Amino acid sequence: MATLLYRLGRTACRRRWLVALLWAVLLGAVGLGAAMAPAASDDGSSFMPGIEAQKAFDLIGERFPGSSAQGANARIVFVAPDGEKVTATDNREAIEAFVTRAAEEPQVARAADPFTARAVSEDATTAYATVDFKVAASDLTDADKAALDKAIGQARDAGLTVEVGGNALAEQPAAGGSSEVIGIALAAVVLLITFGSLAAAGLPLLTAVIGVGVSMAAIMALGSTFGLSLTTGTLATMLGLAVGIDYALFVVSRYREERAHGHEPREAAGLAVGTAGSAVVFAGLTVVIALAGLSVVGVPMLTKMGLCAAGAVVVAVLIALTLVPALLGMWPNAVLSRATRKRGRTNLPADNGGSRWARLVLRRPVAVLVASVVGLGVMALPAAQLEMGMPGAESKPVSSTERRAYDELADGFGAGFNGPLTVVADVKGADDPEAAVARITQEIEGTDGVVSVSAPQFNQAGDAALFSAIPATGPNDERTKDLVQTIRAERAGLEHDTGATFEVTGSTAMDIDVAQALQDALVPYLAVILILALILLLVVFRSLLVPLKAALGFLLSVLAALGAVVAVFQWGWGAELLGVEQPGPIMSLMPIFLVGIVFGLAMDYEVFLVARMREAYVHGDPARQAVVSGFRHSARVVGAAAVIMIAVFSGFIGAGESMIKTIGFGLAVAVLFDAFVVRMALVPAVLALLGDRAWWLPGWLDRLLPRVDVEGAGLTTTPERTAGTPTAREPARI
Repeated sequence: MATLLYRLGRTACRRRWLVALLWAVLLGAVGLGAAMAPAASDDGSSFMPGIEAQKAFDLIGERFPGSSAQGANARIVFVAPDGEKVTATDNREAIEAFVTRAAEEPQVARAADPFTARAVSEDATTAYATVDFKVAASDLTDADKAALDKAIGQARDAGLTVEVGGNALAEQPAAGGSSEVIGIALAAVVLLITFGSLAAAGLPLLTAVIGVGVSMAAIMALGSTFGLSLTTGTLATMLGLAVGIDYALFVVSRYREERAHGHEPREAAGLAVGTAGSAVVFAGLTVVIALAGLSVVGVPMLTKMGLCAAGAVVVAVLIALTLVPALLGMWPNAVLSRATRKRGRTNLPADNGGSRWARLVLRRPVAVLVASVVGLGVMALPAAQLEMGMPGAESKPVSSTERRAYDELADGFGAGFNGPLTVVADVKGADDPEAAVARITQEIEGTDGVVSVSAPQFNQAGDAALFSAIPATGPNDERTKDLVQTIRAERAGLEHDTGATFEVTGSTAMDIDVAQALQDALVPYLAVILILALILLLVVFRSLLVPLKAALGFLLSVLAALGAVVAVFQWGWGAELLGVEQPGPIMSLMPIFLVGIVFGLAMDYEVFLVARMREAYVHGDPARQAVVSGFRHSARVVGAAAVIMIAVFSGFIGAGESMIKTIGFGLAVAVLFDAFVVRMALVPAVLALLGDRAWWLPGWLDRLLPRVDVEGAGLTTTPERTAGTPTAREPARI
């Protein structure tokens, strides 16, 4: 592996203009493809196949063709002035005028009058009108929205308070934009401090941006074919930017080190790619395994996001192995320190901050180990209270009309009105369909926790009926979850008595089923990525205990990160500082996202840091000294890489979409814990206690495993290095 990558690095440096041209052509080609490709539209019809709520949703689409379930909708909430009622003549006329105007618009399928649809609260202070559109929210034109806005404005001019829920007029969070800019700016500052050179700081940023450009253009070009979208690519942008900077950083740092030892540019580029590049390859593979493993969860959107992000990581690895050495060949001295440029070679100080820290840990390994485990354990305690859900309008700021509409409906109609349960009854096997549906509605209405049940509506074939049940509690209340399970438990008896069956769906039931399915999928997902990554690390480090230690450290850091997420986003500790106005349940997709991504990134730092220790050990250092040598060479760069990751992820905390905000915070905190507590403290403490046993591998397994030579031991015997390699004193040339 090291020899192959060494030759690749030398070739890329020598053929630098060709390599740069190939990447430019690739970027232009995918960019042209993205520009010419039709716009992608997300298909929300099958969010998570297999769960009951999704089956019921599909059944509604099958038995009630032409329903507006896929179209945009707006729920217009009217509140009468203080002391008045919406049934007063003037207020009623204003509401009915709105319904008439809305119904006249060409894209509106139906506008329901609240006075004929029983959509007026008991105290008659609140009413709502539902406007269903023929097309999805993403297909509504500005003119369509402006017409509805105008009708709403006229109702407000009549003295009514009008708020708007639904997805028709909801503001769509922008994908990308300022989040990436903030992350890049913070990363630039860190790189400049680390390298002390504008060129050395700028090169990783340039290559990372090119990599993200290639990845996002490819996603847009293939979007209509595979159902991808800019939202699907958000994770690819986030990770592609972070690992792209980090991987280039490691190659540039090793190049500077080899040049400081007196190697000419092409040789230094080859050595950098052969050593640091080997670590990049295996670090990238662990991230790809974690992301591709999201496919086992069974959520199509999650699978798409994981595969897109995995593709972005692959692009980042390829750029680090080819474009980075090519650019180093174009400006071989620009990235060097001033001392190296003046003297031609310098020696790494025998003692620096990294080695001093390692010696400190080695003197007190037990104390450091206990402090690390206890500290992360305390941070992980809130994770035991994790509540998963799919936050909706209730999680939006009170300044938004969607949140105010939600609150007004809850005040006027009860907390459960915002989370109705949709029940579809299949009466194909019933002798008397109407009697069977009447029995089902009667039983559900009599269930504790159900406030009311709407009149059932039969389809044209008469073999299915649809009705709603309003819970007494809100969508994210634990009692609502219990109610759904209770209603479903009644199904077997009703099916036996009537010959008909029913299923429960709707957004509330869908969220409950998704949360449960993701919780059930977490253990298999963890098992898949752990087994594959442990095998990979076993090959890299040729050790049984080092991969196990890496996995246990990951579990500590990810649990601590989950604890921090719960404390902030669920309990509300310091939430206002992050722009979270309404704490609530953690989005169901977030924990499994966090586990997968943090696992990949944790193995990144494990590979980068421990690979230098392994390299020192293979070259003859005693086990404890190898820890010090590894920290002396890599601690500063690993620390800078971690700070860059934290900076990039922190930039996404300002995103408008709650899932991206939560993931950005969770990843930033997880990298903080994993890089600076687990890898910088717990890892050297454990290796110090294990000594030579850390690198033990049974003989039979050693013979069975392939040799990949990540530490670059085979580079001393390559023909390129043994024949004609310039001496340290020779002038640099390419």
